[in-house]
Amino acid sequence: MKSVNSVLSSYGTTIFEVMSRLAQEHDAINLGQGFPDGNGPSDVVAAATDYLENGLNQYPSMMGIPTLREAVANINKRFYGLDVDWASEVMVTSGGTEALASSLFALIEPGDEVVLIEPLYDSYLPIVQRAGGVAKLVRLKPPAWELPEEALAAAFSDKTKLILLNTPMNPCSKVFSRDELAVIAGLMEKHDAHAVCDEVYEHLLFDGLQHVPLMTLPGMRKRCIRIGSAGKTFSLTGWKVGYVTACPELLGPIAKAHQFLTFTTPPNLQAAVAYGLSKEDSYFNSLSDNLQKCRDLLANGLKEIGFEVMHCQGSYFITTDFRPLGFNGNDEDFCRHITTEARVAAVPVGAFYQGGGVEHFARFCFCIEEDTLVEALDRLRNHFGG
Repeated sequence: MKSVNSVLSSYGTTIFEVMSRLAQEHDAINLGQGFPDGNGPSDVVAAATDYLENGLNQYPSMMGIPTLREAVANINKRFYGLDVDWASEVMVTSGGTEALASSLFALIEPGDEVVLIEPLYDSYLPIVQRAGGVAKLVRLKPPAWELPEEALAAAFSDKTKLILLNTPMNPCSKVFSRDELAVIAGLMEKHDAHAVCDEVYEHLLFDGLQHVPLMTLPGMRKRCIRIGSAGKTFSLTGWKVGYVTACPELLGPIAKAHQFLTFTTPPNLQAAVAYGLSKEDSYFNSLSDNLQKCRDLLANGLKEIGFEVMHCQGSYFITTDFRPLGFNGNDEDFCRHITTEARVAAVPVGAFYQGGGVEHFARFCFCIEEDTLVEALDRLRNHFGG
């Protein structure tokens, strides 16, 4: 029998699925996978229901329904001052991961070099490699997650097609500063490169930090693809509605890749997201306010138990060093141990790095109801005697 694809078959099941299954088997509180409690804003869900009953349920345009594309263009202007033509510069996708796949498949030729910043969200490298790209990895290290400018510059060359930039970052919760973005922009201009910008956590920043899209920096408007996600903005991760903003010269080939992946996304969900994006600023501000309370609750509780807790600037996640607890084993051992013994699931941070060397860190998710976080902390405290 002939072999299957060697790139995709070489990867195991995603760590999120592995830990979620283990959590289910042991009735553990799942602080591993990043999906919130609850069922999303009731008015957004109601808008989806209303459209399902009264709207058009046949194929929409592969680019997305006009009302959602207009809404995405409007939030680009509203939050970031970007003038975007919805008809030629916005496309709807079936989630952020499909937006990434469409963008990378459209831009990468076999042999092109792609700069990736570790720790990596786990879909990045497989998609780059399946597209024929050559990954050039630049590593951020805990606890400070500082951008190593010399290593970044060394990763760029005349063969660099693009950099894949995630801010706020999953899993390490780093928010790139304007100065760091300017360094990246300078290297892109020097080497005539593009950027695929994964900005799905754009509204989930803490301590007064503001999200700065790379696209807003001088010279970056036509070099950047900006990806957003309704799943993160409206705590509706199962809906899988994403959106891409890019200049026509880039969006054109991305759309051609998209048409052969998912082609389109359920129109009732698109209509509901368009409604949601028109909400008042108070809604978007409340996202970070509420999550920051949960972040602080979990961070303080983990510190009391004995974890060393890394600072979290944005997203859903806290990274911890578990060595102070005296556990003998690596990060995968630790996460399996607390899932089966303490009945609290986390994700090993080493899963987001290539080549090892980061083996004592576990990631916990805090987009959970406070009562659930308290229960998880109680279980960990009872287990470790903290």
